[in-house]
Amino acid sequence: MRSREESLAGFSKAMTCHLGDFTEYSRIRRALTDTEKNASKTSSRARKSVTEDSLSRLLPGDVVDVPTGRAPGLAVVLSSDHHSREPRPAVMTLDNQLRRIGTQDVEGPLAPITRVRIPKSFNAKVPKSRRDLASSVRNALRENRPPAPPSRNDDFGRAAALPDQERKITELRRELRAHPCHGCSEREDHARWSERYWKLRQETDGLVRQIQGRTNTIAKTFDRVCGVLSSYGYLETSDAGVLTISPDGQRLRRIYGEKDLLISQSLRLGAFNDLDAAEVAALASVLVYQAKREDRGLRPKMPSVSLESAVDVVVHEWSALEDIEEANKLPLTGEPELGLVWPIFKWAKGRHLQDVLSGTDLAAGDFVRWVKQVIDLLDQLAKIPSLDPRVARLCGEAIKLIKRGVVAYSSVA
Repeated sequence: MRSREESLAGFSKAMTCHLGDFTEYSRIRRALTDTEKNASKTSSRARKSVTEDSLSRLLPGDVVDVPTGRAPGLAVVLSSDHHSREPRPAVMTLDNQLRRIGTQDVEGPLAPITRVRIPKSFNAKVPKSRRDLASSVRNALRENRPPAPPSRNDDFGRAAALPDQERKITELRRELRAHPCHGCSEREDHARWSERYWKLRQETDGLVRQIQGRTNTIAKTFDRVCGVLSSYGYLETSDAGVLTISPDGQRLRRIYGEKDLLISQSLRLGAFNDLDAAEVAALASVLVYQAKREDRGLRPKMPSVSLESAVDVVVHEWSALEDIEEANKLPLTGEPELGLVWPIFKWAKGRHLQDVLSGTDLAAGDFVRWVKQVIDLLDQLAKIPSLDPRVARLCGEAIKLIKRGVVAYSSVA
């Protein structure tokens, strides 16, 4: 943005005029151009609307002169088209050709020039019927028969631009000619720099709005996050009214992951306290694993009563945390997934990989990848200074249990 502002300053200097304020003059030019474009669009829309209206009003027997298209010339309307979005009445030319006409075949409203009666026995598929009708059209033209009287609702004046637009264009042109810069010999050079200036100005203003919008969103989200952390006691307010990090908050700082707050709460509530090393690894998988949508199912029975209780603590705390996040309009923490508990538990107990994956939809490569993420979480927990020494020791033992075989090999590779 700063780079663009520097360019804008250079453009502004280049379009400086000794006769007056060229910025004001360019504003008038742009306003005139925009108004003329809008008037042209309005006129075009009106012309198209009037043309479509004239085509929809044609009746069987009306004779028209089609100016352009595939077969221009005189033609008689065989069937009208009142209800179509873009009317295309069927006509027959004087050389007995059948076709339909639309807005692309005319340059404005199409009015009948005479009228003939189409016999009830007329059949467009019979050449003699077409020849007889063409002959009737020629006779009507020679006799100058008048067309049907126009409807009271016919209004071809709508094709003109709106009067207020024409008035505004006239005023802007007068204002432009009266401006001092209009007589400058370098006017068009200044105008080119002006166009560059206003184009870049528009882009820069959009960039500023984008930055402000993102900044405001980040600030609001930050305040909401601080509110949630304060409600959990991870942030404290000092006597001077300044937010500081509590001891529990210092522990949270050491945890990295999408479920970091849930992991910290699980530690605080003692979910890891009554587990052995293999169960610690299995519980860590609950806080790391993300199952595919189609792989989610009923909650499996846990390998032990203590692990069942620990999982209950995690799930209950996740439910409470989700309610708080939703109330504060924050992204929701993902639901704890139990699909990796048994494979990790078996792997920690020394079972073979084939046995571990039996009955699951996990590929060996996916299993190894998730085990590595479980190891990463356990390593983070083991290094938290304020963590219960027993839990920290169990995290280290759990890493040793699951970092074996193909997992250890892939880590070295």
